[in-house]
Amino acid sequence: MNLEELGKRFDLTGKTVVVTGGAGVLGGELARALAGCRAGVVILDLDREGGERMVRTIEAAGGRSMSIVVDVLKRDTVEWAAREILARWGRVDALVNAAGGNNPAATTGPDQPFFGLPEEALRSVSDLNLLGTVIPCQVFGKIMAERSEGAIINISSMNALRPLTRVPAYSAAKAAVSNFTQWLAVHMAKEYSAAIRVNAIAPGFFLTDQNRFLLTDKSTGGLTERGRAIVAHTPAGRFGTPEDLVGAALWLLSPLARFVTGVVVPVDGGFSAYSGV
Repeated sequence: MNLEELGKRFDLTGKTVVVTGGAGVLGGELARALAGCRAGVVILDLDREGGERMVRTIEAAGGRSMSIVVDVLKRDTVEWAAREILARWGRVDALVNAAGGNNPAATTGPDQPFFGLPEEALRSVSDLNLLGTVIPCQVFGKIMAERSEGAIINISSMNALRPLTRVPAYSAAKAAVSNFTQWLAVHMAKEYSAAIRVNAIAPGFFLTDQNRFLLTDKSTGGLTERGRAIVAHTPAGRFGTPEDLVGAALWLLSPLARFVTGVVVPVDGGFSAYSGV
């Protein structure tokens, strides 16, 4: 393969990629990168203003994008979005499930022991991360099955491999996402087409709006004790940035990964490889 052919492998001209949670920090970075590779990018998010802002950002850079307000936990809204996408652009080639997150009420602490964590908070975290991945896979996976090709990327977490203290529901839900990714990869290949690939990315520790003040001190901007412990156990010596996910995502969506399915790729600065000694 020559260099010119290699470059073309990342050209997504004419492709439509759906990004759930596309108005968020990580989903938004992936959406911009996909648009930069000439894909038509569909932002699915509950945040109408954030989704519209992301579309403006992409279009200002010469890209092609649309935004639809969707609750990934409500199949009817996801199915409605799918119909809108097909009516406008006629196809769905890939899905990136970036919707997810934690709930402070499902996080343990000195004033909030595990034994008293509210059932509704635990369920909300489980549903958002697991069902919020499964339902879009059902809707857009069916479209891919009808075309006998496509690619799906789910967002797992390093918590799935090494559960963190304080976030039992989030860690368990992301472990379920990893397991579901493997199951769906086999199911799609065996039942529909080996040209439908399903993989996941497991980010390490990234500063986001949700965890920023668990990892950094709000008043000083310095690292908290928890933040220092994480960096000390990350050989790269820093937190991840949203841009750090782009390479893995573009590779998994490209023809260069045509023999890759059912894997969970750590993007963690070496955290999962480090024993602490």
